[in-house]
Amino acid sequence: MRPELLQHLVTREMPFGKYKGRVIADLPGNYLNWFARKGFPTGEIGILLALMQELDHNGLTSLLDPLRKNI
Repeated sequence: MRPELLQHLVTREMPFGKYKGRVIADLPGNYLNWFARKGFPTGEIGILLALMQELDHNGLTSLLDPLRKNI
């Protein structure tokens, strides 16, 4: 995994859909799980959504807290 992806989770905004404009780390778990069932988009946004879904599903979102303090 590329460590910079974790920083992107707290800085990149969702570019489309119901939660357009919301930081990826702040997307609700049910929305991330929907992508996991239906398929993640291609490209970096798909990678970020899949990573965030994995963190959320495993209860590891607190790992992003130190990164949030740096923005």
